Amino acid sequence: MNYINLVEKLLKKCLKLGADVAEVYFQSERNLSIQILNSEIETIEEASTQGVGFRVFTGNRMGFSHCNNFSDRSVEEAILRAIEFAKLSTPDEYNVLTDDKTVSEVNGLYDQNLGNIPVDNKIKMAIELEKEALKDQRITKSSGSSYRERETEIYIANSNGILKNYKTSSCSLGVSVVAEKGEQKTTGGESCSRVFFEDLLPIEEIAAVAARKAFEMLDPVMVSTQRAAVIFDADVGRSLLGGIISAVNGERVIQGASFLRNSLGEKIASPLLTIVDDGIKPKGLASCPFDGEGVPTIKNIIVENGILKSFIYNLKAAKRAGVKSTGNATRGGFSSLPGIGVHNVYVPAGKSLKNEIIAATRRGFLVKEVTGYGIDPVTGNFSGGASGLWIENGEIVHPVRGLTIAGKADEILNAIDMVGNDLDMNRTFATPTFRVAEMQIGGR
Repeated sequence: MNYINLVEKLLKKCLKLGADVAEVYFQSERNLSIQILNSEIETIEEASTQGVGFRVFTGNRMGFSHCNNFSDRSVEEAILRAIEFAKLSTPDEYNVLTDDKTVSEVNGLYDQNLGNIPVDNKIKMAIELEKEALKDQRITKSSGSSYRERETEIYIANSNGILKNYKTSSCSLGVSVVAEKGEQKTTGGESCSRVFFEDLLPIEEIAAVAARKAFEMLDPVMVSTQRAAVIFDADVGRSLLGGIISAVNGERVIQGASFLRNSLGEKIASPLLTIVDDGIKPKGLASCPFDGEGVPTIKNIIVENGILKSFIYNLKAAKRAGVKSTGNATRGGFSSLPGIGVHNVYVPAGKSLKNEIIAATRRGFLVKEVTGYGIDPVTGNFSGGASGLWIENGEIVHPVRGLTIAGKADEILNAIDMVGNDLDMNRTFATPTFRVAEMQIGGR
């Protein structure tokens, strides 16, 4: 099927049926999932989906509908529903579509060989990964391994003359194992996600990390309530900083529901903290040449050396705020309207080795797992359950479980005094290891 011809045809149909302004958002996707347990294939699932969303305006009234059947009747019914919804909705002067015909240049979005690699090879990788993780004698059983991949194609057209498209891919390999000692059972897992299949980490490396995460948490010791340094492992840094991303959402800022609403241009954190949202990062898992509304993506510095530099906007929120969209319109797929979200968020790597951060800590807590929702985007307060490793005189002495850590955003962020160099863009929100000089730790 020629998707360009399809979206052009559907856009013309929207206008012919009565829309004043219209947008067509088409998505085609293929997913493969392989699940392994004890060297046996539990499931193999491959599915392909296609669908289209219609966003139409009559005056300043907006209506939306979608369908995954491209017969003339189904398409026409979906468009007419969207137009009818628009007529019933409340006028909003901030309902706009982009007229920016440019796209951002992004390298490494799509692995054209991904679908040509035999499925048998991918099954074998997942089986070998599980076997490798079980080689460690401290590991007693497997919770399973997996391989996943996705290929997505996006087309967007609107009546302002926009017609754009791109194609992306991603793949991941992961394993989870169990370590047991007496009545104790601890689980550890590790995965690697990449755009290109050939960039996946060696199975030996993934397996070793998963095994270590399981056995290092055996024999936990409770510590007393105190104030001490808290080191956030690279795997959990996003659990703390995620609240900042929510707080810079332009819609929240406009509504006054952000603790950072009056802080633009001001110091909110240590000079060691920079936070980037990069929509054009080469080989970024969430990179794309334009956002969910067709606005070109950018590399956006949200926090720079502790200074809050930017909020994030889609078109509607940007118009309400009297600024330009930052290219942060996101969609959950063809069946959803654009919201506000981020692309590849990361804290740039610092200068310290992780071991150096540990060695420089007289007494502290290396957090490996956090329960909770990070810094509250409305109040700026933080409190959560945590598990990890206890440090005395620069050395890890034992694991700890069932602690709580708490504080206020300004105190926590300004107390960041060391940042590691172990950044891995394995996720769409990545941080290196970093240390907060002192936090309240709740124990026995």
